[in-house]
Amino acid sequence: MSITESAGPDLTLSGRPASSSLRDVRSLSRKMVGHFVENIAPCRTLPGEALNGDITTITGLCLELAVGMLDGADIPEKTLHLRNAAAGWAREGIPIDTIHHAVHEGFKVGFDIVVANATAADFDSVKDISRRLMEILDIITSTVSRAYVAELRVVVGEHHTAVHTLTSALLGGHPTFTMARECGIQIADSYSVLAVAIAAHPDEGNPQLDGAVVARRKLRRVQSELATRCGDSVLSLLSVDGGTILLPSAPPDDEALDELADSLARAAQVPVVATVIAATPTEIPAAADRAHELLDMVQRLGCVPGLYRFDDLALEYQLTRPGPGLETLRTLLDPLDEHPELLDTLRRHISTDLNRQRTARLLHIHTNTVDYRLKRIGQLTGLDPAQSAGVWYLRAALVARSYRNPEDASSFGLGASAPESPSEEVIGAQAMSAANRNSGDRLR
Repeated sequence: MSITESAGPDLTLSGRPASSSLRDVRSLSRKMVGHFVENIAPCRTLPGEALNGDITTITGLCLELAVGMLDGADIPEKTLHLRNAAAGWAREGIPIDTIHHAVHEGFKVGFDIVVANATAADFDSVKDISRRLMEILDIITSTVSRAYVAELRVVVGEHHTAVHTLTSALLGGHPTFTMARECGIQIADSYSVLAVAIAAHPDEGNPQLDGAVVARRKLRRVQSELATRCGDSVLSLLSVDGGTILLPSAPPDDEALDELADSLARAAQVPVVATVIAATPTEIPAAADRAHELLDMVQRLGCVPGLYRFDDLALEYQLTRPGPGLETLRTLLDPLDEHPELLDTLRRHISTDLNRQRTARLLHIHTNTVDYRLKRIGQLTGLDPAQSAGVWYLRAALVARSYRNPEDASSFGLGASAPESPSEEVIGAQAMSAANRNSGDRLR
């Protein structure tokens, strides 16, 4: 294949059309592909049929486009072929940086060929040819980029839809192995099912900003962090407020899960609370329900941000199960209904592990006032906060009461206004969570 000379080329070099040295497209395209293989490492891994077929054909197409533009010809048909090729590369997963590197290497080779016989008298012509070649390079790279990105969005959208459908099927109790194969994802033998709550970002409530945009950006950061840490095997259904994550073959006691929860909080720039339950594929629906029950309880009890396992909350979980015991526990704090400052003091005192000084600092009162209020709580409820049995019942009553009146539960921030400095709040919350895990006292 070769190009016949145009009737009136507008760029010449030493009296000949500047495009004349590029007209033997067939042999030149093969030479360039050989140069790509020798000088661009990723090209060496491409299959032979791709190099000898599609890659050589598109290289020839780019040469034809260059010849046409050097001769001042119209090139829309060739750019259409180039768009189609770039879309195919995107679907085949050929990295775009490899494509652009090959294009630029091809232009280096082509430029050397065009100006190989230039003399000092051709200086002005070489300048004009260089400008035209830069225009050609701009057209090729922009055409490839637009088509590649557009097709990649379609591919990613299809993958996202398929993963979304597969995750929904697993959560619905339908482990469809055929669907998993179509997604290119293998269903694991076991999963860690995470229920996740993501706090609102402070800027979501800023009247000068679009709160929906802020929330979506927060979600994208979380999804990006999740993909970076867990790869394509992770399955998730997440909204700006949280959702469900399925991690394959990750035991719930794995410390990496704690690191994942912390990293998601850093990415979101707000507190993140999560709970985890182990499950086989068929157990995922029940495990997801249990994980979200635990998450609801963690939020009601005002626990510090971090990852919680069932073992951490077994007592609190059992206390919240329906029955006469729950009903009795709920009424133990009724005498404090008319004394909200006493109820708040009790919550704070238990959250500080009965530390009078810390309780006083949190409430901005004197320690003598704390002592007085604790004494009044004992008088009104008949449960002495200074005795171990009294503290046990008071704490259990707070847990049970949180399910009667959600507003009675202490709130860390997932349902309240976000802190002014989310990064510092998240760091502090993570330190508190780690300290609580070490001490075994997870309830604030």
